[in-house]
Amino acid sequence: MASVTPSGPPVPVSNPQRVAVVGAGMVGLATAWFLQERGVEVTVIERDGVAAGSSWGNAGWLTPGIATPLPEPAVLKYGLRAVLSPSSPVYVPPSANANFLKFVAGFTRHSTMKAWKKAMGSLVPINDLSLASFDLLKAGGVDADTFEAKSFTAAYRTAEERTTLLAEIEHIHAQGGDITFDVLTGDEARAIEPALSDAIGAAIVLHGQRFINPGAYVAALADAVIARGGKMLIGGAVTGVRDTGRGVVVETETGAAEEYDQLVIASGAWLGQLARPFGVKQVVQAGRGYSFSVEVEDLPNGPMYFPAARVACTPVGDRLRVAGMMEFRQPEAALDRRRVKAIVESARPLLKGADLDHRQDEWVGSRPCTVDGLPLIGATGSPRVFVAGGHGMWGITLGPVTGRLLAEQMVTGETPAELRPFNPLR
Repeated sequence: MASVTPSGPPVPVSNPQRVAVVGAGMVGLATAWFLQERGVEVTVIERDGVAAGSSWGNAGWLTPGIATPLPEPAVLKYGLRAVLSPSSPVYVPPSANANFLKFVAGFTRHSTMKAWKKAMGSLVPINDLSLASFDLLKAGGVDADTFEAKSFTAAYRTAEERTTLLAEIEHIHAQGGDITFDVLTGDEARAIEPALSDAIGAAIVLHGQRFINPGAYVAALADAVIARGGKMLIGGAVTGVRDTGRGVVVETETGAAEEYDQLVIASGAWLGQLARPFGVKQVVQAGRGYSFSVEVEDLPNGPMYFPAARVACTPVGDRLRVAGMMEFRQPEAALDRRRVKAIVESARPLLKGADLDHRQDEWVGSRPCTVDGLPLIGATGSPRVFVAGGHGMWGITLGPVTGRLLAEQMVTGETPAELRPFNPLR
């Protein structure tokens, strides 16, 4: 996608009247909704459809308690041989692409405890506002519910495996994060969630977390934006962005070109293509996740997580959504059934009464990942072009608070303190 850098000197902008948002996922639609709250006329431009990227089939967790940076020391423990295996929970296919190699090098550099603690400290303030932002959407008329996780269970084969998450929770507390939990035996965990197999010997139950059906929720958010007068342009990819010094001209593949006061690029794994000409140098890499749904004899009361296997399970309707994998690959690549098989074989010994051989809704989506595990939220080199993305696995949890704070920045011209660590030009 071609973009054009500003043709004149930057002119500070606030109180926009008309804003375009590229991307109809959770982040883009939440930004549009909160801009409407401040009296802004919005147009959402989406090449495929509502929730067509990473929003539809993900686990749907609203878990600010454990919204942590993706680069972590545990990733380095896999080693090169492991991450090159298609059955690995973290899969890095061989590639000679310069941007991809740059991402892998940067990601590895940030996978240290020192870097993780620093990034965690940056995430805690925005994590703390995340659930309240969902409540604002509900109070404002978005016809979708968030569900209390009566139990959010992280389950392990052994107590030794559990020490990694317990250590992370200690570090989260040290950075000011608020999370409460119980430490359980396998039998105690099965008394709460009978869907856990006898292989589970230890667990942690987190309190105060929620979950949603992400596809239904994002669709309801789109309906709310439209009901308030927002325009939704579906089916035309943005091919060019031009800062005229007075506004931003957005061109699409349909041949349309329209000028807005400001633009928000919230196009997920494709964010860098439009944002790079405006000074955003961070590589945004697709971290593809897979999911499917199955019938289960005992539907859990809330999400279940198997950290050692990197498998996440969420009750969605009357079925269990099983999700996992972090596959660093091009976002347009086809679904790789080896990855689905790897999730099935990882989950099979850990679940009881799950019909893993009769799967529905097999899906792959591209989560936008950054090398330091922090999102890109705020103004670019142009005061009229903003970005919102790069949340990794936490775009659902942090989408509404991102839109809320970014809308404040765009309208007032002042950057909220919570957004300062996420400067897209860092």
